[in-house]
Amino acid sequence: MVFKLYNLSTFMKELLNSLNKLKKSEVSKLVAQRMKEFKNNDDLFNEICFCILTANFNAERSIKIQNSIKDFSKLSLEQLTNELKKHGHRYPNKRAEYIVEAKKHKDELKNNCTRDWIVDNVKGLGMKEASHFLRNIGFTNYAIIDFHIVDLLVKHDIIEEPKTLTPKTYLEIEDKLREIAKKSNLNLAELDLYLWYMETGKILK
Repeated sequence: MVFKLYNLSTFMKELLNSLNKLKKSEVSKLVAQRMKEFKNNDDLFNEICFCILTANFNAERSIKIQNSIKDFSKLSLEQLTNELKKHGHRYPNKRAEYIVEAKKHKDELKNNCTRDWIVDNVKGLGMKEASHFLRNIGFTNYAIIDFHIVDLLVKHDIIEEPKTLTPKTYLEIEDKLREIAKKSNLNLAELDLYLWYMETGKILK
């Protein structure tokens, strides 16, 4: 069982108060800027490659790799593997394979932007990474649940720490985040940026 049923309102209020303070701070401008960038992001293949890179790897370093390569579709498997090795990616061979494999879906992405389709068809992307991709191209109704978000919710006694993040558990936690978003007058994409800032002090993507 993921959710704690005792004293939930007290801990929820604590988190909501923290969110409201951030919404009144300079952080809100950074969140608004990032949301605008997501809405205007039409390079779907480049973004899905970024999300493939971030799986079990550092987001900031993945951003640097994305900015360096710019167009993943132009590189062969060997070239891409070498680039990832050069930039110190943790899994250069496997991620290069996933990106090359994803090329066959390049023209399908625009018409198949649902999380289930992405998880079923794009190798290397689970629910978290598929949600990350959708958020980064302007969707606002998916939660990106990683250990930062789990740790924050556990710290506020909103959930118990899950042993594994199964699809069922992921959806349960997403529903809880949706409740928090509604109470905060935010969408899930905005909420993720605020929660990420609360845990890391950074607004990334």
